[in-house]
Amino acid sequence: MRPTVADKRAAFRRLHEGGCFVLPNPWDAGTAVFLAGLGFKALASTSAGMAWSRARLDSEVARDDVLAHLGMLVDAVDVPINADYEHAYADDPDGVATNVALAVATGIAGLSVEDSTGDAARPLCDFTLAVARIAAARAAIDRAGGSVVLTARSEGFIAGRPDMGETLRRLKAFADAGADCLYAPGLREESQIAEVVRAVAPKPVNVLTFGLPVATLAGLGVRRVSVGGALARVAWGGFIRAAREIAEHGTFTAFVHGASGADLKRAFGRSP
Repeated sequence: MRPTVADKRAAFRRLHEGGCFVLPNPWDAGTAVFLAGLGFKALASTSAGMAWSRARLDSEVARDDVLAHLGMLVDAVDVPINADYEHAYADDPDGVATNVALAVATGIAGLSVEDSTGDAARPLCDFTLAVARIAAARAAIDRAGGSVVLTARSEGFIAGRPDMGETLRRLKAFADAGADCLYAPGLREESQIAEVVRAVAPKPVNVLTFGLPVATLAGLGVRRVSVGGALARVAWGGFIRAAREIAEHGTFTAFVHGASGADLKRAFGRSP
């Protein structure tokens, strides 16, 4: 019998209670099924990977398309799905609450909400508004039963505002506003990661890894490790190299690096 949505949400919460786990990011049903087959206990969507699969840039996919994508991932695998929900597709807290409720209805086990604006001149929401947005997301989840894990993201280090003091201020305020997990993508220094972990303890911290191994991150106190669009970029890299070789040289040597039909048959033979 397949796990229920409630089962998946309970399992996802347990993962945040201790240890360190990797939350890899598929961008379609096939990649989700393959990752689940490798034994990962939970998966997360990637807004960038999903956008590229539709010939769009990150943050250019409409909310309803994202909701359909999340529902597809939830249905594809028996492990919990965390939603990369960008800025919740709204600027104001009421809009955030409405859109978070729609995401919860897809069956996801967790979702993240960012404090970014998409405006290069003003890349982060004002502090008070950013906190209110997280509080609104928390309230929407609570009205739906409260079991979905809310991750609050402060985007300064990837949005051109790499201010550690401000990042810590925001993450601590987000924790106080009801975030279950805290996340500042773009941190590369071990000292910075450790500082975030200390600042929001005992709440868990997610880190977007840039190459630090799981053992190192676990030693810093990190609870959750994600890879963002990195796996999608690896896949696109292989495709681009092979396609360019054909177009420019008329040769096919890159095919030797392709997955075997037998491996894919084994992976998708286990598909639910």
